[in-house]
Amino acid sequence: MKMYLISDNIDTQVGMRLAGVEGCVVHDSGSAKAEIDRAIANPEIGILVLTEKAEALAKEYLDELKLKLHTPLIIEIPDRHGSRDIAESINRMVQESIGLKL
Repeated sequence: MKMYLISDNIDTQVGMRLAGVEGCVVHDSGSAKAEIDRAIANPEIGILVLTEKAEALAKEYLDELKLKLHTPLIIEIPDRHGSRDIAESINRMVQESIGLKL
């Protein structure tokens, strides 16, 4: 299984390529959705990694996919600015998924 990155900036893409992770850079919701579709259609991709801003471009679409798909695992990572609190993100995801507030 391979990882694939969808990023909103070239710096993150270059850093992940140095670690052996291929990926792309998107700047609008149309290209983000197209890259997500391309990635989930590839059976070799087991983990789809998105930066915060790239995830925000297709949030509703990704929420639907996370509920329907078993693979790939779709995860969000902080971008180079690290603007979000990871614990808050996990709590929000649990609350939206099962209705339990932590």
